[in-house]
Amino acid sequence: MSARKPCARQFYPGDCRSQIEEFLKGYEIPEEPVRAVAGIVPHAGWIFSGAVAAKVFKCLSTASAPDTFVMLGAVHTWRPRGNSLYARGSWETPLGEVKIDEEVAAQLLHLLSEDIIEDPLAHEGEHSIEVQLPFIKYLRPDAKIVPVAMPPHENSHMTGKKIGEALSVIGKRIVIVGTTDLTHYGDAYGFTPYGYGNEAKKLMVENDRRMIELALSLKSRDILKEAERNRNACGPGALAATVSAARAMGAKKGHLVEYTTSYDVMPEGEFQMAVGYAGIVF
Repeated sequence: MSARKPCARQFYPGDCRSQIEEFLKGYEIPEEPVRAVAGIVPHAGWIFSGAVAAKVFKCLSTASAPDTFVMLGAVHTWRPRGNSLYARGSWETPLGEVKIDEEVAAQLLHLLSEDIIEDPLAHEGEHSIEVQLPFIKYLRPDAKIVPVAMPPHENSHMTGKKIGEALSVIGKRIVIVGTTDLTHYGDAYGFTPYGYGNEAKKLMVENDRRMIELALSLKSRDILKEAERNRNACGPGALAATVSAARAMGAKKGHLVEYTTSYDVMPEGEFQMAVGYAGIVF
């Protein structure tokens, strides 16, 4: 099977290696968790959220030295017919190919046959997992991946629980990484309930904080409803599944690595629009 080629290089243009080194310059990983089992990363353009994602992958790589990253991706395309796993071959990155862990993929498809399907076409045109792979290739050059597209579904948290339980008994050093951005605020996103200016920015951050707190406290069942009410996660299925999987793998709570918004990274005049980004490790 030929390697999946990048479809979203505009999200991470230029020299990935030097950018990652810049993102991580002077960064020291926190003492907790001592053994990390999962993480949440944003998936916007690296100029906005790359530093947040890089720190999460640094924490996971240092605390767990994983052989395999099970990647639960947000979905922005119409292609997936359900939770869709890419089971064979490899994905190209600017730093070299990242191989699929075909053994783990096959076991997940077998153990979760009612919850996950094999469908590589579901990953065409989707960037949420792709933009993470240079971090893995840089930090864990020999690590493999298992990509799963996770559209939002009321049972996403149950699927995550089953994934976590399955991975706990497979016997490899495996971590789960879910991808989501938070509130998409502004006219361009059709979401301006707080108006504009400093107070609107404050209320947008509070909107993000509610979702972050659900993740940190492992309240996976509440994530989809919160996202439906307040539009504060674009990958609620992946988020809910990752939080639930983390609990199943022994996590007691989440740890916020970093939070920022696109406006904080690149402020332009009065606050009118922004996207929120959080990095979390369990």
